[in-house]
Amino acid sequence: MPRASFKEPTSARRPKTGQRQSRKPTPIVPPSNVQSRALMAVIAIMAFLACLTLGGVSMVRATATSWQGGISREITIQIKPQEGRDMNTALLDARDIAMQFVGTLDGRIVDEAATERLLEPWLGTGLDFDELPVPRLVIVTIDEDNPPDFAAMNQALQKAVPGAYLDDHRAWVNRLSAMADATTTIGAAIMSLVFGAMVLTVVFATRGALAGSRDIVEVLHFVGAEGSFVARQFQRHFFNVALKGAFVGGFLACLFFVIARLWQHSFLATPGADQATALFGSISIGWSAYFGIFVTILVIAALTTLTARLTVIRTIREIDRVRSDPERTDVW
Repeated sequence: MPRASFKEPTSARRPKTGQRQSRKPTPIVPPSNVQSRALMAVIAIMAFLACLTLGGVSMVRATATSWQGGISREITIQIKPQEGRDMNTALLDARDIAMQFVGTLDGRIVDEAATERLLEPWLGTGLDFDELPVPRLVIVTIDEDNPPDFAAMNQALQKAVPGAYLDDHRAWVNRLSAMADATTTIGAAIMSLVFGAMVLTVVFATRGALAGSRDIVEVLHFVGAEGSFVARQFQRHFFNVALKGAFVGGFLACLFFVIARLWQHSFLATPGADQATALFGSISIGWSAYFGIFVTILVIAALTTLTARLTVIRTIREIDRVRSDPERTDVW
């Protein structure tokens, strides 16, 4: 009895075109491994520190600018009590003399109640100005674009009201400007250190990834793959890692400023919050600072990508030099 032959249908042996699964090329660098996650965490920390520094510098400069604007718009005339002096008459004379100069906009005498409130944190309440020699003040608002002649005003005050002292606040403005410049310099130095540490970290991480993919890189290079092709594979990987890490760090920095702002609003009526607000101003950053944080994230990602590319190209050139010199036995 002849055997019945069985033939598998052609449709069963050959999958249809629509059923074929296209295989994606395996990347040279594994997209997710322990080294990548560790590098992402390091970049997130670096980005957080850089963005925190940028926001802090922006906040300090905004506070200093606000102080400078408030101080530079006013000058103060201080009159010390003297025996036989009618203080109210001396205050009126000083205000009238100041208002005669071009560039003065308004003059205001600080009364006894306001003076007592100014001294209350140090001397308490119920001050007797007849027994306590407290200087009285006249605050004059000036035109910043066309300020008066301070020297001439001071001479006129000395003639009419002996012992009067004119304070144009220029020393305080210069100190605030110097403080703001010093804060900016320190912030720039901190960001430079952060970026430098990040570049070194990326260099070591790239060389480690190259060492882990050494066989693949050598085969690709042997069959004619250019160094720029291998560099693109690594820079794409490190760009994704750096962008994710920098975004996490920048987001945490923004969250920190938002939480600090909410905390300040919650405890605004407490003495500690009042002192912190008076010293550091409002704990908030403007849209320009948020835009700076966004730019910092992009700079970190771009710097990481460029560092990885240059490291790969340099390492491949070292491979070529080792192979071209038979006497060299070192391994990259």
